[in-house]
Amino acid sequence: MESKNYKDLRIVFMGTPEFAVASLDALVKAGCNIVGVVTAPDKPAGRGMKLSESAVKKYAVEKGLKILQPEKLKNENFLSELRSLQPYLQVVVAFRMLPEVVWNMPPLGTINLHGSLLPQYRGAAPINWAVINGEKETGVTTFKLKHEIDTGDILLQEKFPIGENETAGEVHDRMKDIGAQLLVKTIKGIADGSLTEKPQETIINSNDSSANNTILNLKHAPKIFTETCKVDFSKSTGEVHNLIRGLSPFPGAFTYLKDKMLKIYRGEKEIVHDAPGQTRTVRPGDWLTDHKTYLKFACADGFILVKELQWEGKKRMGVEEFLRGFR
Repeated sequence: MESKNYKDLRIVFMGTPEFAVASLDALVKAGCNIVGVVTAPDKPAGRGMKLSESAVKKYAVEKGLKILQPEKLKNENFLSELRSLQPYLQVVVAFRMLPEVVWNMPPLGTINLHGSLLPQYRGAAPINWAVINGEKETGVTTFKLKHEIDTGDILLQEKFPIGENETAGEVHDRMKDIGAQLLVKTIKGIADGSLTEKPQETIINSNDSSANNTILNLKHAPKIFTETCKVDFSKSTGEVHNLIRGLSPFPGAFTYLKDKMLKIYRGEKEIVHDAPGQTRTVRPGDWLTDHKTYLKFACADGFILVKELQWEGKKRMGVEEFLRGFR
């Protein structure tokens, strides 16, 4: 492709949640030519079941951008409207799976921003699983869409560290801004012809010994289900701590206290080194409290001190506030 000014590229943006707004905002501020925004249809929400707009739609309305909200992505009316926008490139951030008729439409194809260092953590919940698995770093990847999910050719990547007490929510908030800037850089590189696409297979199958380890340890990021969220206190404090961080603030790791569900949003590790021959009097899952300052659950090698929680039927709160009302 001959070199173009990135501001001349006709771009259609596709996204729905808050995470995608950061990217759309970065493209708008960089002067990209956003000819249309595709987002989810309005949905009834709240007690009054009023129609609620996606975060991306609210932003697009504010900026006066053209909005498309198809129920079905193969709908002929939607496809003809998309064609009429004559996009040269499509950008997808936190949207649903696209059929080939959509992602293959523009001459430059469709690029996606993914919240991991592909090929690691392909799937729906890459931030959660990186934290749950205790990773010390993660990153963002821009890549070209193709048939199999999250397998297209890589354009650019950027790494950043994960703090040992950082939650998935905190990683998400940093990642959306890092990803937005990487997306702008990617579009500029596509326009001026300076980017070379790297097939993920070459990363996995390269002769580099560390890459050979990658294929052996390829980690996935499937959708999070309820059973994933139940805390297994027979595991180590480190594993339990990572699960709590990786599911905070949503959907939340949970256990039961007095037959009511207790969600734990933040905790601290307390490792116990048993003396030789000493038998532990508490079993994994047992809880201890002084009714004033601490509530802790026993794990395989110590305790998790609960710092922020939500008991069934109550609001989210700090442990001391909770203990004042708990008997």
